[in-house]
Amino acid sequence: MTVTIGRRELLAALGGAAAAWPLTARAQQAGKVPTIGYLGSSTPSTDSQWIAAFVQRLRELGWVDGRNVAIEYRWAEGRVERYDEIASEFVRLKVDVILTHNTPPVLAAKQATSIIPIVFASAGDPVGTGVVASLARPGGNVTGLSSQTADISAKRLELLREVVPDLRRLGIMGNVGNPLTVLEMGEVQAAARMLGLEVATLDIRRADDIAPAFDALKGRADALYLCGDPLVTTHRIRINTLALGARLPTMSVFRQYVEAAGLMSYGPNFPDMFRRAADFVDKILRGAKPADIPVEQAAKFDLTINLTTAKVLGLTISESFLLRADEVIE
Repeated sequence: MTVTIGRRELLAALGGAAAAWPLTARAQQAGKVPTIGYLGSSTPSTDSQWIAAFVQRLRELGWVDGRNVAIEYRWAEGRVERYDEIASEFVRLKVDVILTHNTPPVLAAKQATSIIPIVFASAGDPVGTGVVASLARPGGNVTGLSSQTADISAKRLELLREVVPDLRRLGIMGNVGNPLTVLEMGEVQAAARMLGLEVATLDIRRADDIAPAFDALKGRADALYLCGDPLVTTHRIRINTLALGARLPTMSVFRQYVEAAGLMSYGPNFPDMFRRAADFVDKILRGAKPADIPVEQAAKFDLTINLTTAKVLGLTISESFLLRADEVIE
């Protein structure tokens, strides 16, 4: 089922109608309002802050949704089969730009069209997963921002060990249908081996795999590393509930996990990345080609910790660690 948010409803959620801006030269020449197709890999609630940052930056650049640009929103709700369906729909709609995030939706969009420009607000390893040829020269019709998810997995593990000093056995859960998750899992496993940790990997591909994965993990882990993926993000409440039930501290990429009672996250500031993605879209709508726009890397990384969850798990968080955190949720 396709979930669609109307432009009026979204603008209201983001703070109401924006001030009027003049039409750009391209819109005037084309005689129509350009359209951005947003392929959301998860759900509206998950992406709301990110979209708000994107839309706000678009306004600053002179693009107002419903006035001189249109944004079509579609949501895959973490279901892999929806990526291809939504990408194909955008091709039929002949949108001017496809905006998305996470590696599988980017690859689906790239498979669906070699003509329509594609901007990814985040992709963990765009070169390693075949999204672009290189960061400096992306080539083709795709460009955007690299979140370096796999690159900083060792840092996440170091932070987790600070909070769980008795960590000896690590569980790693990820959707192995996502090529980035496979890369990230390899990085985490390598980092864990360097630290002398035992590792139990939990391979999932769909929501029905989550509960059995936790059953298989019983008695085999002291903490759980969650690889960033739309499937895991969509079902974060269920995963965190099971993790708390098993008394497993969790480390993840996205702040949303921590909001949903996960222990901690360390990753790029995604609102900032979506804000920067608006600059890419602006350049393309004004005539630039994706192949000529170098891929940029994440500039800000945030550490978030849920102090309530730490207390439930019986963990004592040092004052120095809390001072290093960008956000403490209580």
